[in-house]
Amino acid sequence: MRIDVEKDRDGETFDLRFDATTPPDLIPVDVRPERRHLLLLLRAQPTDRPHLPPVKSRFLCGHDERHWFVAGVPEAVRGVSSVRTAMDALKPTVVRAAELQAGVKPRQRYRRKNAAFLRQGEWFFLPTPDLVVDSFLVRRNEPLSRGRGSKPHTLEFAFRRGGTTVHVCRQHPSGLEVDAYTQLIRANPDARHWGWRVMTRDPELYARGTLRHADHATIHLPGWHRVVMNTEGQSAAMRHVAFLD
Repeated sequence: MRIDVEKDRDGETFDLRFDATTPPDLIPVDVRPERRHLLLLLRAQPTDRPHLPPVKSRFLCGHDERHWFVAGVPEAVRGVSSVRTAMDALKPTVVRAAELQAGVKPRQRYRRKNAAFLRQGEWFFLPTPDLVVDSFLVRRNEPLSRGRGSKPHTLEFAFRRGGTTVHVCRQHPSGLEVDAYTQLIRANPDARHWGWRVMTRDPELYARGTLRHADHATIHLPGWHRVVMNTEGQSAAMRHVAFLD
C-alpha cells in the first residue's frame, strides 16, 4: 500500500496504490468538509500471516494552507476515531502540556497559532521567553528537516543544546554513540574510512526570527521558541506514505 499526493495541470489529488490481489479495506472514519480533513482507516490482512488479525493503520488526510497532506497517526495512541482526536494524537506531549498551561480553549487548539504555539507544517514552535542564548552559539539560516528527502524549513536564527553525540555514515544512518563507534573501529579498522560525520541526536532546538518554507506562509518568531515535530514519525503507518513536503 502507498499513499501519495500527486500534482498535474488540474491540481493536486491523493493517489492510493495497492496490490490488486490483496486489496485493503479503506474506510473513511470521519469526514469534515468544512475543515477539508478526513480520517482514513486502512485495514489489511498480512499475506504472510493469514492467521493473525488484520493490521489497522490510520491516516489524517487534509489541506493545510496551500497544499494537501497525509500523516500517519501513531498506533500507540488509543481512541482515535475522529479528525480532532487524530490531530490531538499528532501533538507531542510537550505541546499538549503547553496548551493546558496557557489555558488554550478547545476551539483554539487546532489553529496554526494560539497562546501555546505557532505551527508551520509538521513543526510546532513553543514560546520560551526566559531563554538566554550566547550570540556565538546562534546559527544563521539553519535548515530544519524531518529527513527522508523532505524539503527543509529555514530558520533565520537557531540554537541547539543537549542531545547525544553520534557518529553517522552511510552504513549507520541513525548514528552510533561514542562507545559503539570506538568498539567498531577497534574490531574493523577499515571502518574509519566510511565517511563519518559527528552529529547530535535528539538535541533541544530553539528558533527565532523568520521561518520560511516553499509550501507555507512565512512566519516570524519574535523571541526564542522551542521547536518540536509532530508525532507522525512514531507511526508505523508512515511506511505507506510516499508524500513528503
